Amino acid sequence: MMNSDYLPFHADPSRPKFKAPVGAVDAHCHVFGPASNFPYHPKRKYTPCDAPKEKLFALRDYLGFERNVIVQASCHGTDNAALVDALETAGELARGVAVVDPAITGEELKAMDKAGVRAVRFNFVKRLVDFTPREALLAIAEKIKPLGWHIVVYFEAPDLEELAPFLSELNTTIVVDHMGRPDVAKGVDHADFQRFIDLMKNNGKIWTKVSCPERLTQTPPNYSDVVPFARMLVETFPDRVLWGTDWPHPNMKSHVPDDGKLVDVIPEIAPTAELQQKLLVDNPMRLCWS
Repeated sequence: MMNSDYLPFHADPSRPKFKAPVGAVDAHCHVFGPASNFPYHPKRKYTPCDAPKEKLFALRDYLGFERNVIVQASCHGTDNAALVDALETAGELARGVAVVDPAITGEELKAMDKAGVRAVRFNFVKRLVDFTPREALLAIAEKIKPLGWHIVVYFEAPDLEELAPFLSELNTTIVVDHMGRPDVAKGVDHADFQRFIDLMKNNGKIWTKVSCPERLTQTPPNYSDVVPFARMLVETFPDRVLWGTDWPHPNMKSHVPDDGKLVDVIPEIAPTAELQQKLLVDNPMRLCWS
């Protein structure tokens, strides 16, 4: 049973006014359960509502997107069965980001690769996961190298200074979730966000997702305070940015995001057709389908 304070996803999102370019990819979303088929991990930090593949794919079509990158969420731990099932159902219309144990075998990784997994996720958000030794993460990074996978990292802005040397040590393509979760109240010129900008300037292998304004805003459901951060990243690093809905929006506390309204933020952060094409089509296709 889901947590009593858990907010289920929007039951009736609006249809976006923004029309995504042909081939657009929602490059950050999840599937949860259903628990009757894919139980949640016994050591999970939260229990969500079920958000099965059928709902995700219906939303994809409704919003005018063609493909998904489905990210394993912490509530399923290292059991990627629900993710793999969704990928096998979607075929070429989806790719995946897994969470794996350091003891995983090469054969298990190859099977995931065949299903469509193209990355692993390292989660450093302490309220969501327990600490994993850096040595264990480096061991995973070595195991996925033969497959050409990238690494997705999730952290919050105060942790960047400590994490930066480790990210350099990985020496592979890294995608940072949700712009490194800046404190938007501080503004784009604050040292915290400029540290993230410098990280990307100094390492051409680091990408970021300009996603989740609903998690960063100080004034929900108005996301105008987040737009300058995402727009700066899109315009500064047009070939290393991705966008995603984050459906079904796990652990939202302030409000239930309307996915149609999230799509309508895209032209504000990527104001030209060229930037929109890179953000929604060219970049995710190059990273996950090539």
